[in-house]
Amino acid sequence: MWKRRRDVVDHTHTHTHSQESGHSSRLYAGEVSDEHLSKLVSSRRSKGQRSGGICNNSKMSWRSSFRCSKFRHVFGKPSTKEHGYDGVPITRGVHDNHYCSANPCFLAVVTESAGGGSFLVLPIHHTGRVDPQHPRVCGHSGSVLDVKWNPFDDHCIASCSEDCTVKIWDIPVCGVQQNLTRARKTLMGHSRRVALIEWHPTARDLLLSSAYDYKVLLWDVSQAGAVLRYPVRVVLMPVHHRCPSDALLLSVSFSSDGSRLAVTSKDRRVRVLDPRTGRILQVSRSKSHRASKVLYIGGLKMLLSTGSSPWNHRQIVLWDPDDLSEPLYEEDLDGSAGVLFPFYDPDTHMLYLAGKGDGNIRYYELSTEKPYIRFLTENRSLLPQKGLGVMPKRGLDVSACEVFRFYRLIAIKDLVEPLSMIVPRKESGIFQEDLYPMTAGNQAAMTALEWLSGINRSPVLMSLKPGTRVANPYPESPAERRLVRQLSSLRFQMDPAVTGSELDFMEEAFLEEQLAYQDAKYPREVSDLSGWQPDETQTPTYRCTPHCCEPAERPPPTTESETARRDQRPARNA
Repeated sequence: MWKRRRDVVDHTHTHTHSQESGHSSRLYAGEVSDEHLSKLVSSRRSKGQRSGGICNNSKMSWRSSFRCSKFRHVFGKPSTKEHGYDGVPITRGVHDNHYCSANPCFLAVVTESAGGGSFLVLPIHHTGRVDPQHPRVCGHSGSVLDVKWNPFDDHCIASCSEDCTVKIWDIPVCGVQQNLTRARKTLMGHSRRVALIEWHPTARDLLLSSAYDYKVLLWDVSQAGAVLRYPVRVVLMPVHHRCPSDALLLSVSFSSDGSRLAVTSKDRRVRVLDPRTGRILQVSRSKSHRASKVLYIGGLKMLLSTGSSPWNHRQIVLWDPDDLSEPLYEEDLDGSAGVLFPFYDPDTHMLYLAGKGDGNIRYYELSTEKPYIRFLTENRSLLPQKGLGVMPKRGLDVSACEVFRFYRLIAIKDLVEPLSMIVPRKESGIFQEDLYPMTAGNQAAMTALEWLSGINRSPVLMSLKPGTRVANPYPESPAERRLVRQLSSLRFQMDPAVTGSELDFMEEAFLEEQLAYQDAKYPREVSDLSGWQPDETQTPTYRCTPHCCEPAERPPPTTESETARRDQRPARNA
């Protein structure tokens, strides 16, 4: 067998070499000498180098870097039903939002409700079956469209709704023990439903909102007052009664330092804005890509957008944020109709794509060199996802080599399923320094006023190694320290390893504390908001009568018989 294989191989190589060298005589396998074989191997190597093949390592360095990647074996590990959140009445809304937000303390999920809008706030470790009567945050009169946790305060969450308002809520440490109906702040600057909200990545208390009134506003939620009617910046707004399609946003994404804002609009183009002035810096002109979601790729100086092609194939496209004239990379994925949500991990340079209504999550690895992106594998599930939440890096289990964690909303099962992305390692239980570099922490780099004055700062980094603390390079002012102490005095930490009797006692104490907390922070003399009307004196070029107002306690609508009797009363009196 070995001699026959050698004869065939030697005969093929010898025949080819004889043709290349111009020899007309036919050589047989038994007549091939060692010197002849060495010449043949050397000629093959030189020919491969001249043709730019695999042997040319300098020109194909991107292949070798991807091949030796430590993330090529990442796999998804779904949690068991006992470690999930079962019985959550997930919203039936049709907006292309995540409907979920997570941090190391809480999980927030937008829920279906009979009247008004509400969302659940669950402690992150209280898994299992959720009580159907669990208290909710239910201060909106319209459906809640999205929720976002403050990246620098794990007990502060923002919500936007169809009632044209954005609300800022404070969640006590042990969670919501009774229905919360009064927010710390109510932002009233929009006259149509608010579809998008996004916190600034480096500045404290700076929130962006976008609504169907074609306005994009920036708010400083640290300003005094329970009701804020004037934003600190108007990024986009209609001019001379015109409502351009580029002002109705589908998605927003800040750069890592917050100096640039990438958006996709109803006209399905990608734009890069200056969020301080609203000036448009770049606009995409590609006719082969209709963008729906956009994401800044931090560290690689790229933008990624997901959308569809003219043939309705789902696409991913990479852009240079300084030049959107043509894409750097473009790839068609499949013919499904669900919107693709992109998620990026700047520490591992991994990209995750999850489609609305899909059961799978694809993950890729990105690079600064061509072809820029490499498919790794995908996690498949039979249950479709309606939305997804993502745990910040500081909330991951580093002892299990967890590099990413999703919270999949499975509406058909009323289930929230945690899905962990794991890097397999032989030695588990120890900190893997190569998997966890310094990452963005929960400390702000500056205040909202500093950012508005033109200062740009990178995120404050932290180490995920247990017991390691990194000093903040931007020290806090005395006023900021005082505010943190005031907020922390209203909250208490609960030991997770308490007994049942101690837990009952602490829950009773917490209920009393929460009532006192609500009374102290929201005095009873706060004026009612039912008669609120927007003040348009600051925007003379755009006037519109809002179709909604702040929720108020009103009697139910009258029936036709009651209306007829009411109309007859003035006639009898006359």
